[in-house]
Amino acid sequence: MQFDLTDLRLFVAAAELGSLTRAAERQHLSLAAASARIKALETQAGLALLAREARGVRLLPPGEAFLHHARLVLHQAGQLGAELKEYGGGLRGHLRVFANTTAVSDFLPEILPGFLARHPRINIDLQEKPNAQIPHGVLDGRADIGIVAGLIDTLGLEAIHFSTDRLVLVTARKHRFARRRRIAFAETLDEDAVGMQPGSTLQAFLAQITESLGKSQKLRIQLGSFDAMCRMIGSGVGIGVVPESAARRNLESMKLALIELSDPWCVRERFLLVRDRAALPTYAQALVDTLCAHYAERAARAG
Repeated sequence: MQFDLTDLRLFVAAAELGSLTRAAERQHLSLAAASARIKALETQAGLALLAREARGVRLLPPGEAFLHHARLVLHQAGQLGAELKEYGGGLRGHLRVFANTTAVSDFLPEILPGFLARHPRINIDLQEKPNAQIPHGVLDGRADIGIVAGLIDTLGLEAIHFSTDRLVLVTARKHRFARRRRIAFAETLDEDAVGMQPGSTLQAFLAQITESLGKSQKLRIQLGSFDAMCRMIGSGVGIGVVPESAARRNLESMKLALIELSDPWCVRERFLLVRDRAALPTYAQALVDTLCAHYAERAARAG
């Protein structure tokens, strides 16, 4: 099926306005021309998409499906136009990255400024996504690179290991857990907790864990970053589970205690997901190399 973008815009307008007359006006078409375009769409689809009624038009079930995809196509066309304008202004690469909460909130803000400084003609569209959704985004081409942690289905994508993520319990130094060296997550669930905002990868992961334990966290506040969590925890609002790197970064300034979790899930391997590493554009390969080199250097210093 072949569709003109004008036809798709007309159809979306008719669906949103409930009126072919008003949709035609929005698209600067005569009513007769608009009606002919909609009929041509229905002929191509082989199905009626709109029900014509006395007071306007109404979507039929096939029209609901058509509307969903029409909006996607128009959105992609808009993105294409915007991106081509950027290339016309001297941009040489546009990199799309889907990443989990830890990547977006913790380590990418440390790494990306240097990468972007070294590659001034590269733009990065970084989006936070749940771990399980990231492989799908890479597989269907919405993302060039995915960053995930833990055991997930990579859908046959090429997975490049680049570091190990460890989750730890963080408390204020006066908290009763502060002198513990290790603790099971289940032991912490009767305490007031500080968490990440709803929908974040880490919070969704911990919700799955607590559900399997038949309990839930006693969340007093949910925040948008690990540093903000650490500040609240250091002030005595509650305890929290954060990546070890974030805990160590704030350990002294916020007077925190770090307690190792004994649960096996606290250690999560991190992977970069790509469709084919050898086929990546040079600027995408450069980001993969930057991430791998960053953690290789860190491991060498620690060793």
